[in-house]
Amino acid sequence: MKERVIQLINAALERKAKDLTVLKVKEFSSFADYFIICSGSSDRQVRAIADSIEKRLKESGVAPLGIEGRQSGGWILMDYGDAVVHVFHEPVREFYDIERLWSDATSMTVEDTVQKIGSLDDDM
Repeated sequence: MKERVIQLINAALERKAKDLTVLKVKEFSSFADYFIICSGSSDRQVRAIADSIEKRLKESGVAPLGIEGRQSGGWILMDYGDAVVHVFHEPVREFYDIERLWSDATSMTVEDTVQKIGSLDDDM
């Protein structure tokens, strides 16, 4: 599972996703182990991030269980089973503030200057 989370993160980073945060929600959620939350500066970038994620995972033989919000581009939710990706347009992310809702979860932040990660933090 961690390898898939790394794939999802790196696919988002390929399209310059900002403010990328990973939440380990396994202890608090029955439907996912991880949330990957990131932002784009425009609806177009949000869709490009989501497209990159879908393409990279498909190349690995992994299809999403579902994708919601692609039409609007304000918030695209991608369900990969144990990992759910939230790609937000920056103002929409601020409005919903889902990190606050899951504030008890263990989190990992990926700095905006990082282009690719090789592993998750030990506590993830």
